[in-house]
Amino acid sequence: MDRLGFIHEKLDIKILILFILRRLPGTVDPNLLLDFAQCDGGVGYFDYSDCLSELVETGLVIEEEDGYRISEKGAQAGETVESSLPYSVRKKAEKLIAPEAERLRRLAMLTAEHKLSDGSCTVTLAMSDGKGEIMHLNILSSGEEQAKRIEKNFKHNAEDIYCRIIELLDK
Repeated sequence: MDRLGFIHEKLDIKILILFILRRLPGTVDPNLLLDFAQCDGGVGYFDYSDCLSELVETGLVIEEEDGYRISEKGAQAGETVESSLPYSVRKKAEKLIAPEAERLRRLAMLTAEHKLSDGSCTVTLAMSDGKGEIMHLNILSSGEEQAKRIEKNFKHNAEDIYCRIIELLDK
């Protein structure tokens, strides 16, 4: 059975993976990366998996605990060869990854972490606007469980929290 789409060869699949990862400003979930790579309809799971493994082995893609990201070497290689992808595939991929790229850009501007020391737990929350830090807050929490909840809530509601703090301070 013939596959649909323009992308069939392993080299084209590798170029597509690099194209996608170059546009994502962070680590992407493996399943999401697969969905993005299948945007053309011609990429099968096993070919994709082989190509991704080879990209990791050659150092063009870095595998992390929570997914994959492009290396500097991979970004340079991708920039050089990505014009060989059909225009329609590039446009389809860009449209498909845009929401995830925006989500990753937003996450990159947030810091939420905690430290345990001498029986206390301090949560550090920070937010930047891409040009510089606009908020930095250290909070003493009752323990690691609460610290994790604070971090999670901050990552989901950072803009609202920032606006609320400004609102309270500007009365």
